[in-house]
Amino acid sequence: MEPEKIQRINALAAKARTPEGLTEAELAERQVLREEYIAAFRASMQAHLDNMYYLDEHGNERKIERRSDRTH
Repeated sequence: MEPEKIQRINALAAKARTPEGLTEAELAERQVLREEYIAAFRASMQAHLDNMYYLDEHGNERKIERRSDRTH
């Protein structure tokens, strides 16, 4: 995610804490930016996990396999 968008998220968060708060347009913008940030975080985490290995009980390196059933 671009640094400008992260700065905008932080600016909106700071404004939300002020007495005037956020306008409807700013609330919608904040929601879109949050969703984009979460998607970027998940993609980054998945890429990180895709490059991880673990040692099995026999000492062999094994790639972490993706679970097919998502429980959350």
